[in-house]
Amino acid sequence: MNRKRILWITQTALFIAMLVTAQHLTAPMSQFVTGSIINFILVTATILVGMSSGVAVGVVSPIFAYFILGVPIFPVIIPFIMAGNAALVVAVHFITVKSYVNLDLLAYVRIILAIIVGSVLKFLVLWIGVVHVALPFLIPNALPPQVAAMSAAFSWPQLVTALIGSTIAMTVMPNLMRALRINKNTV
Repeated sequence: MNRKRILWITQTALFIAMLVTAQHLTAPMSQFVTGSIINFILVTATILVGMSSGVAVGVVSPIFAYFILGVPIFPVIIPFIMAGNAALVVAVHFITVKSYVNLDLLAYVRIILAIIVGSVLKFLVLWIGVVHVALPFLIPNALPPQVAAMSAAFSWPQLVTALIGSTIAMTVMPNLMRALRINKNTV
């Protein structure tokens, strides 16, 4: 394996470790705390390591949440959570490409646009996928309290946590890059 691939694997593994730790430590807290931290990690991995890293972290997130942490979700919604995370990551990647090279007005506009578009896309994928596809068609035997809880968890709170996590990640990114001594021309 070449050096770049080993570096990508190592950095992605570190973000996965941070994500699992954050999920574990914030499990007893509000969805707003846990979700915001997860979205922060997804966006940070995307900007610092790349889109493939952000997608990898986003794909393993619901798997770890379900199998290791025992988060009470139906396994059939895991692909929808993966897709929502991927939507956020892909939007952030393509809208903010090279935005941190020169932080001018256009860069800030692109960063704000990435926060909004990525968050809305994640929300729409989860809301449509879980609330309007999975719950009525893939989990027809779910009890009304389960449907109500899942519908509430995968609606507007997803938009709020994506906005919070993305905003924090984008705000700290220039200082984080400077602290890590990342060359802005390579981002």
